[in-house]
Amino acid sequence: INPGDKIRTLANIVKVTSGSNPEAAKRVDNLYQCIIAAGTYLAPSIKVAEASKAIENAQRDVNISFMNVLALIFDRMGIDTSDVLAAAATKWNFLPFKPGLVGGHCIGVDPHYLAYKAEQLGYRPKVILSGREVNERMGVFVAEKIIALLAAKHKGNIQGCKVLILGFAFKENCSDTRNTKVVDIIQLLSNAGIQTAVFDPLLNKDEIKAGYGIELIQEPGLDYDAILLAVSHDQFRKIDFAQYKSKGSLIFDTQGFINRKIVDFRI
Repeated sequence: INPGDKIRTLANIVKVTSGSNPEAAKRVDNLYQCIIAAGTYLAPSIKVAEASKAIENAQRDVNISFMNVLALIFDRMGIDTSDVLAAAATKWNFLPFKPGLVGGHCIGVDPHYLAYKAEQLGYRPKVILSGREVNERMGVFVAEKIIALLAAKHKGNIQGCKVLILGFAFKENCSDTRNTKVVDIIQLLSNAGIQTAVFDPLLNKDEIKAGYGIELIQEPGLDYDAILLAVSHDQFRKIDFAQYKSKGSLIFDTQGFINRKIVDFRI
């Protein structure tokens, strides 16, 4: 399944099936064929089926981690990562992945299962593990960038600065918060003495309070030192970011979502 995806719904995604013996495998496959319009793929064994799903997510994790490494490099070079990727995409076999925060129950978890099993068998998968390390630290990179730019603007005095964080789910247009990297950003900003206000209209306030100890605000105001677009929910398109900019707010965009002319930093 793909949370938040209105096109690739359960019935529209090929389902990999298998079983503990040929008879069980066929029975499972027949059951899923009843509801999966896209069809099924009967794998030769449960191990193969499980491994296929693990590497689907590990592959995406590694590819996104490479984009994030590029974002870290290009940030130091003072050039825009999106501009570089757009130019590189003119080559016919360039893979169109984007940098950003990587959370969720699939990409952020399955590579660990694969790496754990590999190490049990005496092999250390450095590529998988290094990709995980890069993606796990992207929230830190975003938070440190916000702190640095706020410090530059306020001559080092960032205590009491207020940052509006838009989005708490792990990705756009869904209410799934599993392994969200926004938690890391909030924690680091709070540790630096910065106040955060988190707005995510797709989430249940009581559930977030109970699960994370974070109070979601009902509606964002206008008085903030910085605005962080952490998750690109479609509902955020209604926000007048230029109004925040006119009031002196720094604008940070992790998704390439906001008009770049008014953005102070984006991944």
